[in-house]
Amino acid sequence: MTEAVLERDAASSPAAKSRPRPARRKPLIYALALLGVVAATRYGYRWWTQGRFLEQTDDAYVGGEVTVVASKVSGLVAEVAASDNQSVRAGELLVKIDDRDYRAILAKAEAVVAGQIATLANLDATRRLQQAVVAQARAGVAAADAEITRTRFDQSRFQELSAKAAASTQTFQKADADYKQALAAGERARAISDAAERQLDVIDAQKRQAEAALAGAKADRDLAALNVSYTEIRAPIDGVVGNRSARVGGFAAVGAKLLSVVPSQGLWVDANFKESQIVDLRPGLSATIEPDVAPGQIFSGHVASLAPATGARFSILPPENATGNFTKIVQRVPVRIVLDGEASALGRLRPGLSVTVQVDRRDKDKP
Repeated sequence: MTEAVLERDAASSPAAKSRPRPARRKPLIYALALLGVVAATRYGYRWWTQGRFLEQTDDAYVGGEVTVVASKVSGLVAEVAASDNQSVRAGELLVKIDDRDYRAILAKAEAVVAGQIATLANLDATRRLQQAVVAQARAGVAAADAEITRTRFDQSRFQELSAKAAASTQTFQKADADYKQALAAGERARAISDAAERQLDVIDAQKRQAEAALAGAKADRDLAALNVSYTEIRAPIDGVVGNRSARVGGFAAVGAKLLSVVPSQGLWVDANFKESQIVDLRPGLSATIEPDVAPGQIFSGHVASLAPATGARFSILPPENATGNFTKIVQRVPVRIVLDGEASALGRLRPGLSVTVQVDRRDKDKP
């Protein structure tokens, strides 16, 4: 009787009630095992068909041609037309430098140009006048030659008459003197003509000098006009203004950074792959980009190029392993990935953001 009571107590105890029955556990174990097999099969299939062809890295960052806008002339900032994070179009005014000094220099340069133009005009008029003097001198030479011919004829004629006693010696002497005087007058006329023609050469040299001075004055004027135009600093590209340091009333030195313009198009990704991952990478391979700022959002792109050296080679102090202990470190090679379509537009992706990149090697043999 005591044994029967003990058996009833043991059967009614909590431990006996909570003990699972082997018959109910078997279906659950089978179901879990089946799910595990299905999951493993699916994972293996995806790895075999896709995963083994993908090269992935999270050492990747969005890049863009961020333009640092600086001043080419110095002066006080008169106007800041763009604020931080403002979208601008190429050619739109960003900053204006006080241009009064530069406009005064331009006005002076224009006055110098006008003076040189007047000098050239005066030289042209002088040359025309000198040409008239040359023509007059040449006419004088012709008249002197005619007088020489006449007096030489008279001198010869009176010499013959004097020899025959048909004319007096005094008449012959006068004809001879006239002939010699005509010769002297001819020499004088030729000298005057030569001097007049040489004066044309002098005027031509002065004109060339004035033309050179005019060219220099025009260059100074153009430079002054350029400096005036440089006082209006305009957006070089379409983009968004950032990192603005320009303030109204501040002094802008030559080359001083005033603001930056982040491009609205043409973004890319620089992905640093391990050296063991780039064996089959080449330009043209498709890639997917997932930014950390938008998990789950996938952007498409393609490999544009591979860097000619590892990232360490481009550092300020490249590593040298020729001496001392050597520890091998896996090197990384920058790979430029260009975003396709609207993905390259400034939006969710911005220069400097971290992304995860996957490159598909399955089309590595395609032309």
